[in-house]
Amino acid sequence: MAGEIYVGNADLDAPKERGWLIGHFLPDGDPRHSTDVEVKWGRHPAGDRRAEWARGERRTAVLVLISGCFHMEFPERTVVLSAPGDYVLWGPGVDHTWFAPQETVVLTCRWPSVPGYAVPL
Repeated sequence: MAGEIYVGNADLDAPKERGWLIGHFLPDGDPRHSTDVEVKWGRHPAGDRRAEWARGERRTAVLVLISGCFHMEFPERTVVLSAPGDYVLWGPGVDHTWFAPQETVVLTCRWPSVPGYAVPL
């Protein structure tokens, strides 16, 4: 990607890839294609919940609250993000799921970018 510049809008680009803006799932040659990192702009309506637990995670992730309220659920605890800028980081091997009790926007980064974790629609 050396020397390339990509300009976009998360609200316009994110729905095309289930919220993901950067990652392995974008086509080769696209400046947003990466096997190093994934970045997601997540807009969640009130009551939105992940369809199933993410298990056997091999990546590290950080999720930052932009607006709203977001619950990250782990086997031993639930972390409630309620103020803009609140964040949670978890590493490989940490099972998780999430719940948005109100309309919420979050930014998630995880690394490396590897296939095999998409929840069926």
